[in-house]
Amino acid sequence: MMSEDESILEVTDLCVAYGKVEAVHHVNIRVGAGRIVTVIGPNGAGKTTLLCSIMGLLPRTRGTIRLLGEELGPIEVEQMVELGVNLVPESRALFGEMSVEDNLRLGAFMRHRQGYRDHGQTMAEVFDIFPRLKERREQHAGTLSGGERQMLALARALMAKPKLLLLDEPSLGLAPLIVREIFRVIADLKKTGVSILLVEQNARAALKISDYAYVLETGEVALEGPSNELIDEPKVVESYLGLGGKH
Repeated sequence: MMSEDESILEVTDLCVAYGKVEAVHHVNIRVGAGRIVTVIGPNGAGKTTLLCSIMGLLPRTRGTIRLLGEELGPIEVEQMVELGVNLVPESRALFGEMSVEDNLRLGAFMRHRQGYRDHGQTMAEVFDIFPRLKERREQHAGTLSGGERQMLALARALMAKPKLLLLDEPSLGLAPLIVREIFRVIADLKKTGVSILLVEQNARAALKISDYAYVLETGEVALEGPSNELIDEPKVVESYLGLGGKH
């Protein structure tokens, strides 16, 4: 077991551009082993761009990314999954015509290719975390509710037994009761040893379950610190936690 002082992920001086428009400017973030780190900020701040660049979906124009201390050059998504990093995108990207169980099996594809044959045991563990998915294991993913689809997207990522989970807006479009359940599950995942980088607009919920937080504004880190301190930071309260605000 790694100590919390050790880094799973270190991002240094990261810049990402769409054509000539730079969406992420000189961002530095760190995710310690077994920690939940959140990135909050308004729409268009560059949060999803940051995750996509870490995952290898978008090329970086500058900066370094280290995973478990090893510097990564330009890298493909498939290689990141092999290295133990998994992204749950905002869109959830499920196969609607396939059953819940078959979607989960696909999540274990890379481990199977690497010679592991433990997907049955992993699926049992995933069903312990998401009992509702066990009830619906034969059901087509496209017929699930929004909350169940989010659970399935999380569960499918866990089938790969990731060291680091990247979550993009897991609460998006969900009813408040379901949001609470999703965040409870994310908090519980920490107990399994997986490290989590969580991008989220629901700042209050994200800060409550995370250890450390970064506030991203117009592509730059405007503020950072332990989550329990940022939740009382006047600027964060005013911008993201105000009673009159949407979130």
